[in-house]
Amino acid sequence: MGNIVQVLRRDAQTLDKDIFVDFEKASPSDAELETYEKVNAVLSKADGILKDLETYEGAGDPIRKAISNGSDEELQKQAWDAVSPLVALLKDFYIFSSEVESVLPFLLEALCTEAPATEALEGKQALAKQFAEILQFVLKFDDLKMNNPAVQNDFSYYRRTISRMKMKNPGEEEEAVVSNEEANRMSLFYAYPTPMLKTVSDATTKFVSENHEIPVENTTDFLATLATICRVMIESPDIYSRFEKPDTVTFCQRVMVGAIILYDHVHLVGAFSKKNQSIDIRASLKALKMHENPHLENLLNALRFSTKHLSDDSTPKDIKKLLNV
Repeated sequence: MGNIVQVLRRDAQTLDKDIFVDFEKASPSDAELETYEKVNAVLSKADGILKDLETYEGAGDPIRKAISNGSDEELQKQAWDAVSPLVALLKDFYIFSSEVESVLPFLLEALCTEAPATEALEGKQALAKQFAEILQFVLKFDDLKMNNPAVQNDFSYYRRTISRMKMKNPGEEEEAVVSNEEANRMSLFYAYPTPMLKTVSDATTKFVSENHEIPVENTTDFLATLATICRVMIESPDIYSRFEKPDTVTFCQRVMVGAIILYDHVHLVGAFSKKNQSIDIRASLKALKMHENPHLENLLNALRFSTKHLSDDSTPKDIKKLLNV
């Protein structure tokens, strides 16, 4: 594929010239380097976080035994010893979500200050790639979390146990891997089916509301253009046939879905309205289904349940039908 991927701007409404985006090999320019390194310090941990969640097996068996034998102190201790290191891991995930939240505004500022969005995507490809990598991580993490009930079960058991400990002997709580107060904050995070997506969508919405000097349209145009570029990449055989990495298609699928979801949260009428011509939802769904992907249904569910405006009256009935809502 070479050092760049050429994306032809076929969409007259959102694309007006040829642009080049390389999601495989983009490297930072001197102008990007400061922000790039700041974001990379966080993103470098993402694969480890995903691996830890992917191999998370939970403490279901000792928890069940402890619950069934409430007066057996040894079984209670075994369950506590089994669940405590797992909750420490869940705390790491929660802390990482805060780190992602903290660096996202730096990326958005760098990518959305300039207009049109194509200039940022073409001139700051390394930062655009990092933004795309955050979206991929978010959707991967939430897929794993939703398909692993042990996460919520372990944390719920831990919270119940630490609450009892606090009532019986407040001193014992100090030895816990997560305090009762920390557990309360974490519970707000894990209560959502898609906690990472909630974190990123809230951070994007906050960025738009707090940075009045950057027009909202800059951010929405960036998200719409990113979604469109990803669509063109996965619907064009002459482009995706030149990908060097076998998972670049699924990468683009996740990024497209993530960009649509964020756009829907930030834009006044959302991504699905008849009034919105920035993102071709029908073409996006068609492109999404062109390629085999074992996680396709999860991506569709993200659009069904994590967007803000899909159920609005302004959403065309055929789009709701395409998404089975």
